[in-house]
Amino acid sequence: MRTVTYFFIFLNLSLAVFEEPAVYPLPFLVTSLVEVLCLLVFFGRLTHYAKVTIPDVFWKDTKNICIIVAILLSLTDLAIYGVLRMYSVRSIRWSRIMRPIFLINFAESRQIRRAFRSIRNTLPEITYVFLLFMFSLLMFSLMALKLFGERNLQTAEGLPYFRNYLEIVFDLYVLVTTANSPDVMMPAFDFSSWYVLFFIAFVIVNTYIFMSLFLAVVYNNYKKHLKVILGGVND
Repeated sequence: MRTVTYFFIFLNLSLAVFEEPAVYPLPFLVTSLVEVLCLLVFFGRLTHYAKVTIPDVFWKDTKNICIIVAILLSLTDLAIYGVLRMYSVRSIRWSRIMRPIFLINFAESRQIRRAFRSIRNTLPEITYVFLLFMFSLLMFSLMALKLFGERNLQTAEGLPYFRNYLEIVFDLYVLVTTANSPDVMMPAFDFSSWYVLFFIAFVIVNTYIFMSLFLAVVYNNYKKHLKVILGGVND
């Protein structure tokens, strides 16, 4: 039963690869039939679980309620999307974001729920570090706007360089991962080699200090909450 449940959960999650917009598109009728089949299996598994569980216990368990609501909303969304598609009305399958609910809330997914609960409990405790990082990012972005915004610099593609504050925030946010390094700093470096000091300071503060601190806080708090859960917190 556990293997069958996991198979259909995996199949349901894999539909995103084949539904529009898709990597490997399949006809809507095929994907919708597969999804209905998966939902029927989930409903059957939940019905089977209800048969061997005391009714009061079953209906007080929020995991079962979440699965029932997710099934009903998925079927409703699928029906509405199919009708609108028949009349050539463009719409969005908003119920796709609920598919991980089946992965988390079935009785067979105890280990996944423990990991998810540890992540959920960790999030409030890393908020302060994240806010400090965002404050640093916003301040460096403001400095970049003042340094480069009025110098009419251009990127290699001929686009304006560091003249829009929100675009600067995004570019520097990506620079924290070093994914756009050194491209993001080359227009400024070509204008004056002294500007490299700004980017060196940014990388040291945000990439090496804040990211290391962020990782340490996440790891320590996640490990702490996981030990508590493994030590006896009910599923």
